[in-house]
Amino acid sequence: MDHKELDAWKVAVDLSVEIYSLTQSFPKEEIFGLVQQIRRSVISIPSNIAEGCARGSSKETIHFLYVSLGSLAELETQIIIASKLGFVNGIDELLIKLNKLKQVILGLIRYLKTV
Repeated sequence: MDHKELDAWKVAVDLSVEIYSLTQSFPKEEIFGLVQQIRRSVISIPSNIAEGCARGSSKETIHFLYVSLGSLAELETQIIIASKLGFVNGIDELLIKLNKLKQVILGLIRYLKTV
């Protein structure tokens, strides 16, 4: 399975680009704090999808898809914290995107469990 053909990977890459742009406006003192943590979380999502697909079995792929779901949950938490700190406004649309990505990944997991 080529990860670059998966909707989950494509959406996660697009989300990564969006989050990098979003965090550029955060306070400079957060560069090595929340910004770095948010960026690591978002990059981890497509990276783990890719790594899972590069493995030899559906079982391993599913494991890495669950890891990417963990990173997605981290990202959601960090975005909510950033919003509460006033670093970003109007996160509702972003949270909807995160939830949609979660559903796509869960759908892929369900599919892989049947093959």
